[in-house]
Order: sequence, then structure tokens, then C-alpha cells
Amino acid sequence: MNRPIDPHHMTQAATAAGTTEGYMPGWANDFETEALPGALPQGMNSPQKCNYGLYGEQLSGTAFTATRPERTWCYRIRPSVKHSHRYEKIDLPYWKSAPHVVDDVISLGQYRWDPVAHSGEGLTWLTGMRTMTTAGDVNTQVGMASHVYLVTESMVDEYFFSADSELLVVPQEGRLRFATELGIIDIEPKEIAIIPRGLVYRVEVLEGPCRGFVCENYGQKFELPGRGPIGANCMANPRDFKSPVAAFEDREAPSTVTVKWCGQFHTTKIGHSPLDVVAWHGNYAPVKYDLRNYCPVGAILFDHPDPSIFTVLTAPSDVPGTANIDFVLFRERWMVMEDTFRPPWYHKNIMSELMGNIYGQYDAKPQGFVPGGMSLHNMMLPHGPDKEAFEKASNANLGPDKLDHTMSFMFETRFPQHLTEFAAREAPLQDDYIDCWTSLEKKFDGTPGKK
Repeated sequence: MNRPIDPHHMTQAATAAGTTEGYMPGWANDFETEALPGALPQGMNSPQKCNYGLYGEQLSGTAFTATRPERTWCYRIRPSVKHSHRYEKIDLPYWKSAPHVVDDVISLGQYRWDPVAHSGEGLTWLTGMRTMTTAGDVNTQVGMASHVYLVTESMVDEYFFSADSELLVVPQEGRLRFATELGIIDIEPKEIAIIPRGLVYRVEVLEGPCRGFVCENYGQKFELPGRGPIGANCMANPRDFKSPVAAFEDREAPSTVTVKWCGQFHTTKIGHSPLDVVAWHGNYAPVKYDLRNYCPVGAILFDHPDPSIFTVLTAPSDVPGTANIDFVLFRERWMVMEDTFRPPWYHKNIMSELMGNIYGQYDAKPQGFVPGGMSLHNMMLPHGPDKEAFEKASNANLGPDKLDHTMSFMFETRFPQHLTEFAAREAPLQDDYIDCWTSLEKKFDGTPGKK
């Protein structure tokens, strides 16, 4: 059953100055928004009595003593303790968390998958999640997991939050609505959304079927990368990130809340909607971003830069300069380098690279890496262009050339990524992918000056 949010059930703040269609601009800004006039206290966080009989409650995304604490004050119809009761453990068999190592599955290799197909089965955000890889340890809050989602049905009187992770959502087809405690986010292909750890939400199908990718971040929160000598402009501009205005439901209905906690899933039954925040202020909130606003920078004379120059967001680790996760975007751009092999060169490195194709053709793999598909090159395993891409790039007339109609991304992590049983046995694995390098020829000629 598909049922988008009834606008009569969700009361949203009127669009105010500085907002665009129900969103407020800026990355990690300290926002304030109210769906009813006067619901937001002024000059203090916790008045003795809140207007409208609301309860004040703080949602913290970092430790209180962090250099810049991330927290949001919520003014809600019921405190969150009323959205939580006795829990019952349930099984979502396709959603896995690290550490997850399948004994007879080999993760050491170069792998590629065709798009995971829709089965015709009715699937929600929870039942349609398919974990492909896991890395690190969810219990010690390091590492990540990568997923494909297949969603055909809206969650009805059903809600979810993850105590383990924030979720970076990358749609590839269809349109989804995230009705969250702090407001409504709609996303479609070429956009992304970040749903913070601990935030309650419901996922609705606006246009289906829906398929996309999810990076589940167990570690430190995503942030904008340090720009160094690039300077203040280009890449992802802070003002292009959008957080929702306040919206709430005051609705009595038997409801289920599912919680992901230490890799396990639990449900609790309540008698009302938990999306009851009437006003909020703070800097811990969901956010969306249009990838078409990403302004790539690159080499303008010679050589091909490292892919890190295309980083949209990074989740740092305890090792300076080595990310828990980098989210990297390969979109339309001009190639102008002189006397240069322009595609990504052959390489191996300490980072594990999981790529997904949103649309178009990736320049290093002109065949086989199709929209909706994924590839995995684990840490210290060599990879690079196939023969067709190598020969084309080695012999091309190097005038200015635009890579057009292309958008792929990479979830890159310092940890090895382990395949799940689904990725190894059920997902459409291209068994012949490793053979794309077989036809590369020995070209060595020891003659001095020979190219």
C-alpha cells in the first residue's frame, strides 16, 4: 500500500524569509523553526512551562564536551519516553552490521554487480534494505556498511531510528519522502540526504519503485572536507545544503517504532505518532543536497589529480588525514590536461573503494558499469582502466574534452569491506569482471627513447 503523508496530518511551519519550499539553507547552521507561532522559547532552552503545553527535550549528536557540540532542542507534544515502551527483538535478515564476516565468502578481490532488480515483492525502507558490505565494528562506532535499498511501499504507522549510525542516502531511481521528527525531506536521483543518528522518521514512496544506495556511517559524523590550498570556493558550498522547517503530527493511531541498536533490531508499540516536534532550534538535523550543485575542480595543465579532490563529504577517523569514510562524486566536468593519461590511473592504496553509478557512463569503465550497478576494489588490491579505456586514452587527440551525462560516486573507507552473503550469492555479481584486464598487453620495448 502506497500512502504519502496526508498534508492534513502533518502541520508544517510557514515558509519564512531565508527558506526555499520548506527548507533552510546552510551546512551545520544553528537553525530555529516553529510550526505554531510562539512555540519556540526565546532567550532560553528550558522554560519552567513551554507554550502550548509542550515538553522541552534535547537531542544530542555529540558528547556534551565536544569542541562544537551538535545538539537540537525540541519542543514536542510528548517527551520521547512516551514513544518508547517494552522492546521485542526482531530479525531483518538482509540488513547486516559489522563485524560481519561470512566464513566461505571471499572478500579479497575486485568485484562488480549489475543493478539489484526489483522482485515485485512489496518492500518498505526496512524490509527492502540489502547490505552489500560491512567494515569496522558497529559496537565500537568505527567503520561503515554499504547497502542497496529497494522500496515499493510506504511505511504506514511505522517509524524507525538508528542508534548505531547516520545514514547517507543516494537515490538512483524513484522519489522518497523522509517524514522526520524535525521536518520533511523529499529526495530524488541526483540528490542525497543525511539522516542523523537517533532521529525518528518514516519513509514514504512519492514515485516508485525506488532504488538507491546507502552509506551507514558508524563513526564520526560527516562534515565538509578541509579545502587546504583549494581555498574557500567550489566543491560543495555550505549554502546549498538544506534542512527542513518544523513539521509535526498530532495523531492517535497504533504505531510501531523500530530501533537499530548495536546491529540488532527491536520494536516497541505505542498509541500515537512520534513525529510530534512542534518547534526546534539547534545544529543537529537532517539535511539534503543537490549533487548538481557540486562544482568540481581539477588539473588544468597536466597530470590527473587524486580522486580525493572530488570529495563532497568526509567522516574523519582518529588518524589525521585518513577518513573513516569519504563520499566522492564523479560528475560532468571538462578534461583539458596536456600530454596526460586522463582517466584514473592504475593504482592500489590503503583505502577500500565501493563505487555506484547513478547515471551515464564512467570514463574508466566504458562497458559493464551500468546505472544502478556497483563495484568494490578492496584495500591494497590493484585496479584501473580496462583495455578499451586504456587504449582510447593512450591514443586520444588531447583537445579539451567534456565528460558529459555521467554521475558516479564512491564510498571510500580506511577499513577492509567484507561482502555479505547477499552480495556474494544473491546480488547479480558479474563473474567475468576480473577478466576485463586479461587482454591488457605487454608493450615493453627496451629500445632507448621508445614510447
